[in-house]
Amino acid sequence: MKKRFNPIKDKSSEIIEFLMSSPDMPDDEALRFKLRLSIEEAVENVVRYAYDGGIGWLEAGTSLDHDSLVLTIELRDAGIPFNPLEKEDPDITLGANEREIGGLGIFLCKKMMDSISYRYENGNNVLTMSKKI
Repeated sequence: MKKRFNPIKDKSSEIIEFLMSSPDMPDDEALRFKLRLSIEEAVENVVRYAYDGGIGWLEAGTSLDHDSLVLTIELRDAGIPFNPLEKEDPDITLGANEREIGGLGIFLCKKMMDSISYRYENGNNVLTMSKKI
């Protein structure tokens, strides 16, 4: 299941709901919570930072490998090239006021998903997150 949203300005909720309504999504509420949080963080990053003023597109989709029961979520955009996985993980032993701003969302994605990868191909950022369901 895949859909392109254009423009993406003010469409975070619509994109998130599209992905969460996928027939590939599990029924298990604990898994859905982890998936939703990861999707929210990733989508918000694209909507806020990929394009100047949110004028651009985002292609979002899910797929399920029925043999391994691995759900894959892919986000693709043509915004500013940015690999969120290169950002150093925040030091969560520090208090909120002592930590550097940013990076907590992708850190949470890394912790909640089984795998997360980034590639830049054909002028597109491609973020792929997978979770065994």
